[in-house]
Amino acid sequence: MNVAHNAASYTWAAGIFLTMGISAFDMTIGIFVGCIILSLGCVLSGLIGQKTGSPYPVISRITWGIWGANIAAVIRGVVAIAWYGVQTYLASIALNAVITRIWSPFGDLSAPESIHFLGLHLGGWICFLLLSLLQLIIVQRGMEAIRHVQGFAGPIIWITMLGAMVYFLNEADWKFDWFSGTGDTPLATGAKIGLIALVAAQVVSQLAPVMLNYSDFARFTRDSRTVKIGTILGAPLNWTLFAVTSVLTTGAAVQVLVVDHETLKDPGILMTHVENDLLFYIFAGGFTLATVGVNVISNFVSAAFDVTNLAPGRISFRRAGIATAIIAVVVTPWNYFNSPIVVGYFLGSLGALIGPLFGIMVADFFIVRRQRFVLRHMFLPTPESIYYYNRGVSLKTLWAFIPSGLIALVIAVGPGFGPLKDFSWFIGAGLAVILHLIISNGKVIVLPQNEAADSTEAVTGAENP
Repeated sequence: MNVAHNAASYTWAAGIFLTMGISAFDMTIGIFVGCIILSLGCVLSGLIGQKTGSPYPVISRITWGIWGANIAAVIRGVVAIAWYGVQTYLASIALNAVITRIWSPFGDLSAPESIHFLGLHLGGWICFLLLSLLQLIIVQRGMEAIRHVQGFAGPIIWITMLGAMVYFLNEADWKFDWFSGTGDTPLATGAKIGLIALVAAQVVSQLAPVMLNYSDFARFTRDSRTVKIGTILGAPLNWTLFAVTSVLTTGAAVQVLVVDHETLKDPGILMTHVENDLLFYIFAGGFTLATVGVNVISNFVSAAFDVTNLAPGRISFRRAGIATAIIAVVVTPWNYFNSPIVVGYFLGSLGALIGPLFGIMVADFFIVRRQRFVLRHMFLPTPESIYYYNRGVSLKTLWAFIPSGLIALVIAVGPGFGPLKDFSWFIGAGLAVILHLIISNGKVIVLPQNEAADSTEAVTGAENP
């Protein structure tokens, strides 16, 4: 459940609260509805991971084909690397503040007149590279180390955010209006409902990659019951409370800080306004370490799996981790994160494609194939595999993905769609499900001719070459 406890989630929640005029109460309802939808998607993805014992890039071979799976993996990988870079950058801001508070001359390296390279000052580069190296070391130590990181990251960031919330609420004399937004005029009932729906849609869109990534970790669970209970009990309340904590912290800070409120969306900058040194080190230091841990879990691992899947025989998980870290530096995430236009078009367009990927995966596994598969064939890169399809690529899946993906993409970034763009994930996922069922359901080879129909080795999926 730790994947939503990160700097980007805080920035999103704080930004919505500050800019849209929605009340904290209405926002809480929207977040909770979105988290329920997200949790159901995670359960479906987790069940697939648990049943196959495989991460998403391998699971997608069933639907996309042995080589066609790279299409899905690349899309997910690009999104993961983009957000991995953003999370590292946001954590580096907090680290910069910590080092500067300890040793003030370091702040000169981040001053406006300091050396800049590719849009980032020298102090920022040092902090960004240090955190990139730390995350790479964690990944290089393997999945066991990552699971340990997963165990401490969530509690640490919770303690940090709760501490910051209490600090700023205390500074504001514990005054907080749950039912009034930041706007000058009250919202009508229809406008409130519209904003609640929009918040719910943005929750799903922002955390949509989690629904694909979930199988990467759910594959280690004991049984399907564990996946269902663990997700439903942990995710909705956990994710909602974190977002509400972000809103309370930001709302209280707005009341007491005479600064540009827009900057308070960045938790790293917000922490610099904590005057007590001890509390500052606890908040900013804990936030930095926890963000690194959550970033490894939610973005680094999935990106490394996707890079590995491009050439499993040549690229190990550790090599893929190195490649992921290098790419995240090369794309200079601070440049696109600090540009609303780039974020809206680049990350928005990639995020819109996650919906069709998820819709196809779920419809194919649970309806078309009825949860049956041949694990051995998922690892055969030859025509012998029933998942080899048309030279390794499923044309049926492509015909379902292309139109649904294009429509979701146009809605997400095209002009004239207004609030509808926030629902592009739902539109893309729904269209993909419908198209995939029309194209593939009942039109695939059920079993390999030379294999018996065994319950653990049965399949419902292969196309004629």
